[in-house]
Amino acid sequence: MSANTEPSGHVAGVQRGRASFVTQATRVLGLAGALGFAIAIAVALLSGCAGDLKAAVSLKVVRSPETPRDASVVIDEQYIGPLGVVAAHGVRLPVGEHRISVEKNGFFPFDQLVEADRQDILLRVKLEPVPD
Repeated sequence: MSANTEPSGHVAGVQRGRASFVTQATRVLGLAGALGFAIAIAVALLSGCAGDLKAAVSLKVVRSPETPRDASVVIDEQYIGPLGVVAAHGVRLPVGEHRISVEKNGFFPFDQLVEADRQDILLRVKLEPVPD
């Protein structure tokens, strides 16, 4: 007498249905988790949480009216975001020396070294257009 290890049609259908539900749930949760992770990374980058928070300095950026809001801000060779967002929210920098660059096609790049040493930093950014 051999034992049948195959599930009956009804049981097999329930198991497939459960597997399908688990697969769908995993996809949805995976997408939600990935989205949450991406948002957390964006917030960390914009707030400067990549460094040691106990020893951090606030960087405030003021852009001149003729400087485009969509110019790219790069700190220590890492893209931070558009200038308008950085100017609105600021950035936290760990204590130490940092290179801040602001770039936009059609303008000369802005590049400055700053020393973050427990005092807040105010950086005034003005991009000069490249002459035709």
